[in-house]
Amino acid sequence: MSLPTVSKNIRQLADWCQGNLLGAIGTLLLEDIAIDSRKIDRPESSLFVALKNQLRNGHQFIGMAYDKGVRNFLVSEAPDVLIYPNAAFILVKDTLHALQLIAAAHRKQFHLPVIGISGSNGKTIVKEWLYQLLSQTYNTLRSPKSYNSQIGVPLSVWLLQPDNQMAIFEAGISLPGEMENLERIIQPEIGVFTNIGEAHSEGFLSRRQKINEKLLLFRHCKQLVYCRDHHDLNEAIAQFINQLQKSGPADTVPQLFSWSYKAGAQLHITSVTKEIGRTKLEALYAERSISITIPFADTASIENAIHCWAVLLLLGLGDKEISLGMKQLQAVSMRLELKHGINNCTIINDTYNSDLSGLRIALDYLEQQKQHFHHTLILSDMLQVGRPDHDLYEEVAALISRKNLHRFIGIGPALYKCRNLFKANKKIRSLFFRSTEAFLKKIHLISFQNEAVLLKGARVFAFEKINMLLEQKLHQTVMSINLASLTHNLNVFRAQLKPGVKTMAMVKAFAYGSGSYEIAHVLQLAGVDYLSVAYTDEGIALRKTGITMPIMVMSPDAASFDRMIAWNLEPELFNFNSLKAFTEIAGNLQVSHYPVHIKLDTGMHRLGFLPHEVDELCHQLQQTQCASVKSIFSHLAASDDPAMDAFTAEQAATFTAMAQKISLAMPLKPLWHLSNSSATARLPQLQFDMVRLGLGLYGIESGAVLQHLLKPISTLKTTLAQIKTVPNGETIGYGRKAHAAEEMRIGVISIGYADGYQRALGNSKAHVLIHGKQAKVMGVVCMDMCMVDLSNIPEAKEGDEVLVFGAGLPIEKLAEWAGTIPYEIMTGISQRVKRVYINEE
Repeated sequence: MSLPTVSKNIRQLADWCQGNLLGAIGTLLLEDIAIDSRKIDRPESSLFVALKNQLRNGHQFIGMAYDKGVRNFLVSEAPDVLIYPNAAFILVKDTLHALQLIAAAHRKQFHLPVIGISGSNGKTIVKEWLYQLLSQTYNTLRSPKSYNSQIGVPLSVWLLQPDNQMAIFEAGISLPGEMENLERIIQPEIGVFTNIGEAHSEGFLSRRQKINEKLLLFRHCKQLVYCRDHHDLNEAIAQFINQLQKSGPADTVPQLFSWSYKAGAQLHITSVTKEIGRTKLEALYAERSISITIPFADTASIENAIHCWAVLLLLGLGDKEISLGMKQLQAVSMRLELKHGINNCTIINDTYNSDLSGLRIALDYLEQQKQHFHHTLILSDMLQVGRPDHDLYEEVAALISRKNLHRFIGIGPALYKCRNLFKANKKIRSLFFRSTEAFLKKIHLISFQNEAVLLKGARVFAFEKINMLLEQKLHQTVMSINLASLTHNLNVFRAQLKPGVKTMAMVKAFAYGSGSYEIAHVLQLAGVDYLSVAYTDEGIALRKTGITMPIMVMSPDAASFDRMIAWNLEPELFNFNSLKAFTEIAGNLQVSHYPVHIKLDTGMHRLGFLPHEVDELCHQLQQTQCASVKSIFSHLAASDDPAMDAFTAEQAATFTAMAQKISLAMPLKPLWHLSNSSATARLPQLQFDMVRLGLGLYGIESGAVLQHLLKPISTLKTTLAQIKTVPNGETIGYGRKAHAAEEMRIGVISIGYADGYQRALGNSKAHVLIHGKQAKVMGVVCMDMCMVDLSNIPEAKEGDEVLVFGAGLPIEKLAEWAGTIPYEIMTGISQRVKRVYINEE
């Protein structure tokens, strides 16, 4: 038995979105909506939506979706139906708008309590905590991860099924006018406005405008929960309700449910008692005293928990039930972490949620790990309400059978009971254990080697114990790399490009210290046109891990041209010796028209052909059949400095003249590229056919034009290994460079120059952050550690986290202290420092 659905055929969907039907109109029921041709789970029952935006046209991927078996499409460009026999198309003006209309119509089929959440911060935490609190009583659906956008909301609402008894959706906007669309799709009965902050404010004229736009989600709600202690929000809501009262019947106006630390709210918080790792909250509600205890002590968690408390009271849950649920709240990790594991494994730790939609997302991510041939899924019981185990795990077994899995490990009594559903698939080796403890007792008998392993477990199964055993033990110093920020930065630069301009992304020097494959993989998925590495070995390593896109090698060794050809890497040719060497090797290998890139020296005076060499270069290129010029490029010396714009203009003029002469000599015009990150932002006239994005992708734009829009992708943290008191007059570290003028409390942190923390940062030039407070580096930086002053951080204790750079301490500051540039700091982080990859928007 499959998951209950409200399936619709394509005629029904066409009616809902007012589209025209073309092609072979079938009667097959549609259950899934796909927007990415790489992530199609059930093609025969999927509708592929060809979305168009500034960056990508989904119509280019219709053929790929068709080849995978999709036969139903939503399009805004009229297709040639003869190319796609047996396929049906809904033709509309705007596929995103049509998708939203379909989701809104689907939502109208259901009559159940729906909670809509908006605000600046805390939306996802409140949604997940409400799910934890309500799913034991109601069969509850909630948005997967942070699906709160113009695309994410309709995809979330489409997941509604007849057996759902409650739904929770979050809505986020970045521009005026967007919330009206989301309100029509979600149609919430209960609204939660978490708070108002500065996040995503760029598209709004003022803070008040942003509040008013978000409030549109709640205009047809029955109740609205909010904190009246936020002055701007409280004032805006009062005005919002007043306007609704003037424009419609009183019974259509939302009833306000406010909470406050002051009297006058429905839920009056009278006492907050913080202890280590927990907080007791006491309140007055309906003329009685009530209380809860939550296992958190930070301010944000307290506010999020009170929002949830208010919703539970509105729904009429009993005090004992609420109290028990609040005590059991679990931290929400919005990070899907990718780590290096034992025996050359890659570990994907995703305990964000444990339902089917979350499993599908995680399996898609697992399939993207092309660096390993073998993939393993370790899954716990899914603690869902309202579905018999057999039905649920029959669906799970069917899902994993369609994925590229080689091994499945099920943990929990329900999976163990239903193990025959999985063992029927002979292509996947299946193992089952009644508990995490039972698995851990046998883990030494199970081989994990050269594979990608996905951990997907409900919190109560404590999969962190499995993660600890599988994760490679390297170093307590960890660099966390946010891949979502990398994609964000790429899109910031793409928004600056003229139509048709391509992108080349620099992943040389271990992707600026961030990890070559992981970064290259994200960029490949994001659709950049080229990658660039410095040396042949870097390119080969990427090929070995599944990177298939074009790769340019910027500093090729003539002796490696044969290996470059074997691995389909494209060399930069920068002088006549490199051209001669390449043509000789390509000729010996009987290779013709192999793509090469011609480097010109326009004033940088590093590598490249000089202007007086162009005529001879053209002649030699015309004489050979071995090489085909794919691109012509040069390097700007000072594109980030407005004072050097005259010199930059001279370089551009020289480049244009040289590139024009070479292009005229070629049978096909090569691509031209000159701009780096700073030139892309400052000098749009120099974009030509392609731009090369380097440090800007990693969140640093030296020209500072786009810096306010970029997000640093890396955070470096270490730990406080030891704390000691140094008596007055004693010295600290090598060379006795630091002196204690009075009794000092110092800490030893687990990072040194062997990790990339430069010696120049010692002797009080730099500081780290512990508990958000500055701790100056005392004395000389050692190889593996250094000492810091803890005099003003009495709460510091051994084992505490230490921020070396990241939010609150930018890497540019370290570069300034060290008298260098961010490039050097980033690329200098040792590979012995463990890299952890996350996707956190």
